[in-house]
Amino acid sequence: MDTQALIEAIELWGVEKGIIPNPDKIAQYFKTCEEVQELSDAILTDSREDAIDAIGDIVVTLIMQCSAWDTTLEECMQQAYDVISKRTGKMVNGQFVKD
Repeated sequence: MDTQALIEAIELWGVEKGIIPNPDKIAQYFKTCEEVQELSDAILTDSREDAIDAIGDIVVTLIMQCSAWDTTLEECMQQAYDVISKRTGKMVNGQFVKD
């Protein structure tokens, strides 16, 4: 499936599970935090399989959060890109530090 088809399938799943059309913003936030912790655990154990699972779950929770704010993942990503594309800085110890 392409990205748009996957997003639509995830949104349909959200509807089927009763999350959409009115996801609870706080509940989705805590679910995202839980999934981010799973990503942290995957990083610490150097588990690619667990990292892929956690990243996918994070994206699902973000799609649900987008629905709560009546926006789309694409709109949020575009807004972020519009900002970072003009950002300058440098890499310090493996992390980009903006000017």
